[in-house]
Amino acid sequence: MDQKFKSINFITDGIGFSPEEYIEKLSEINRSEKIERDLYGNGGSAKLLEEEFAVITGKEKCIYLPTGTMANHLSVKLLNGENTKVIVPENSHMFRDEADGLFSVHRKRLIPIGKGKPYFELDDLKETLDYLKSGETFDSGTGTVVIENPVRRADGKYVPIETIKEISDFCRENGYKLHLDGARIHLASAYTNIPISEYSSFFDTIYISLYKCLNAAGGAVLCGDSEVIDRIPHQIKIHGGTVFQSWNNTAMALHFQKDIESKWQEIISLSENLIVEINKIDGIRIEKIEQGTNIFNLVPNQNIDFNEFSNFLGKEHKIYIGRITDTGKIKFTINESLFRMEIYKILNIWEKGIEISKK
Repeated sequence: MDQKFKSINFITDGIGFSPEEYIEKLSEINRSEKIERDLYGNGGSAKLLEEEFAVITGKEKCIYLPTGTMANHLSVKLLNGENTKVIVPENSHMFRDEADGLFSVHRKRLIPIGKGKPYFELDDLKETLDYLKSGETFDSGTGTVVIENPVRRADGKYVPIETIKEISDFCRENGYKLHLDGARIHLASAYTNIPISEYSSFFDTIYISLYKCLNAAGGAVLCGDSEVIDRIPHQIKIHGGTVFQSWNNTAMALHFQKDIESKWQEIISLSENLIVEINKIDGIRIEKIEQGTNIFNLVPNQNIDFNEFSNFLGKEHKIYIGRITDTGKIKFTINESLFRMEIYKILNIWEKGIEISKK
């Protein structure tokens, strides 16, 4: 256990380094293996990261981008060609959280499907395509289908591999391109034991975040065939995304990518033990989400003053949990910060916190 970094957060997908911790971690990485800088994304740790993720995803090439939104937009823009319409999950980051950039900047029209569901299925896709073909007088073309996995707005639920395969087979048979918003694909892989390369094989392109599970301060990678990836640098430049150096992000992500599969299996095992023991404490329980990954529902009893409990954990012991929602539940998120404290110590703190926060 790294004694320098003792805070634990049950809020995010990554450790959540403070600036001081981030600088110290980069220095530690550099002492172990000297970080080589890149220039405008060329060479150095950026090149090493791109080579690594091309192998991880099984794709021909990989490229670093400053944001996941840009990775999503540029990939779909190029895949879609002259077609104007793109099929996206209604609850996806691309539809809900990217400021309509694909339309306002790239003139691509997003068609949302699967409203009210954690993910859409093949029948939903067929129904939507049939509707577009029969309901529009002038066919401007639908070129790309997007899947997000796991789904953040569905509490981190993963899309079943059978569903992905069915959609992929249909799209390839009918000439549609496929893009995977795999910002958190490491989590889907860890909780299903399906390799990232297998998920990736069903898509033309895949985007992966560098700050969700890989603890970088920002950045993303996009992987696919050279036909697409070789066109991305020009697109990054003309949309103002070319940065002078990115080694501070790529070196960090490259470090945390090492042994990530075995680390997450250990994290899952630790979290399972922790949840079993927490659920023995009178006053609070943690519920598993069906087809979930690292997000659970934490439910305090009504006789618990949650604010007092949360303040005790955070201010006294640097254990941070999320806010309570209108449903009376808190999203309890597992990540690598769980390594920072022994389970029995966490349990002792929680038991004391429950006791002092009872009304």
